[in-house]
Amino acid sequence: MAAPSAVPGPVPSAVPGPTPSAAPSPAPHTAASAAADTAFRSALDVVRAVEPRVADAIGAEIEDQRASLKLIASENYASPAVLLAMGNWLSDKYAEGTVGRRFYAGCRNVDTVEALAAEHARELFGADHAYVQPHSGIDANLTAFWAVLSQRVESPALARAGVRNVNDLTEQDWAELRRDLGNQRMLGMSLDAGGHLTHGFRPNISGKMFEQRSYGTDPATGLLDYDAIRAAAREFRPLILVAGYSAYPRRVNFRLMREIADEVGATLMVDMAHFAGLVAGKVLTGDFDPVAHAQIVTTTTHKSLRGPRGGMVLCNEELAEHVDRGCPLVLGGPPSHVMAAKAVAFAEARRPEFRQYAQQVVDNAQALAEGLLRRGTRLVTGGTDNHLVLADVSGHGLTGRQAEAALLDSGVVTNRNAVPQDPNGAWYTSGVRIGTPALTTRGLGTAEMDEIADLIDTVLRATAPATTADGRPSKAQYRLDAGVREAVTKRAAELLAGFPLYPGVDLV
Repeated sequence: MAAPSAVPGPVPSAVPGPTPSAAPSPAPHTAASAAADTAFRSALDVVRAVEPRVADAIGAEIEDQRASLKLIASENYASPAVLLAMGNWLSDKYAEGTVGRRFYAGCRNVDTVEALAAEHARELFGADHAYVQPHSGIDANLTAFWAVLSQRVESPALARAGVRNVNDLTEQDWAELRRDLGNQRMLGMSLDAGGHLTHGFRPNISGKMFEQRSYGTDPATGLLDYDAIRAAAREFRPLILVAGYSAYPRRVNFRLMREIADEVGATLMVDMAHFAGLVAGKVLTGDFDPVAHAQIVTTTTHKSLRGPRGGMVLCNEELAEHVDRGCPLVLGGPPSHVMAAKAVAFAEARRPEFRQYAQQVVDNAQALAEGLLRRGTRLVTGGTDNHLVLADVSGHGLTGRQAEAALLDSGVVTNRNAVPQDPNGAWYTSGVRIGTPALTTRGLGTAEMDEIADLIDTVLRATAPATTADGRPSKAQYRLDAGVREAVTKRAAELLAGFPLYPGVDLV
């Protein structure tokens, strides 16, 4: 894996350990980075010959990313090897089915890349089985939900009817099975407490598929209350207990979550989309490793794993055959070019330096949290154990939407996020979610995190709500002194100048 000292580069090198007194040095310009420059330039030339506006937008995107402090917790930078693995002829192939069992002919090469991706994933996470076809995180979760329904509801119904396939059921038995499949319960983490919309949020398909309830966090501490989760599970008796988060800044004890699930006869499903890189990098181990405890685990591959956009399901042997029916359950033709990029990313993550990267992600998040706390920003749970910080900006008199916009205008990219029991709801919010995976990949260390905390604090203190036409404070518009904005933008650019993004790639 490329050193995080300059964005994932094509040549593996040791990951330097940033300290408060010294930041890592940028990776040198190598023959491999020169090759990446040639490859990307040539690719854009081909695109430009057909639609120059698309080529221009692609070139503008890398310049935008180079110029901003990317602190969105769900974003990262993929290596040139991962990016280039997606732009090839595998995109042209249909490959519905699984390795060696395709509905289309001519899938030999797809079989190779899918098998490699699954092999790397199993070894990386210590999983019994890996399914790398899902197009996204929600596809992975849908595959997992329906795999559990298939194992727990459909298979027993087929056995009772003495048939092997739903097509062989009588009309009456099929009607009963359909009712049973649509009458199951799921218990997941609420959105405002840090869960994800696919964990039972009513506007999402997950909230419509299941009879659903949510567990939250302790109102006083913001932490998970496992006794309360146990009580909710005992009362509700879900088929699936969902753990995992998108905006919870602490570790989750998956051993306890499995105990709760087993007690009520539920299947434990963990969505580790955000923190999969910390699991792969062996920062989260023992009780905090979901793969060691859950029957089924889902993830995206593009966040802390630094891979392509996509999803994956890991599971035990009992669920493997059901997971492998993702097509035709919820998926169509798998994106074979993306599976190739997943194989490359997982191979990178199996290198020893990825563990150093994962640890630095957490060290940086904790340094950022400490810097914000010293400057008076309130943090949900008072800090972090993982890759993200959730700042409550209501103490600055702001909504999350105002804080997000003011920071963006100052060269600091975050995203607004609800806090527990958020009075502003999920659109305006009272919080800002801040993550360190991307900037750690770029090479910034703990000293730079303190400087970033100061930049964030400077913007928040200088921002105030604008007023609406009738004189009331706006939840969206804000006022920020131009001098402060320009000063912070300049400081952010100076900070980033020492950590070049994709060094050697020059598209201008």
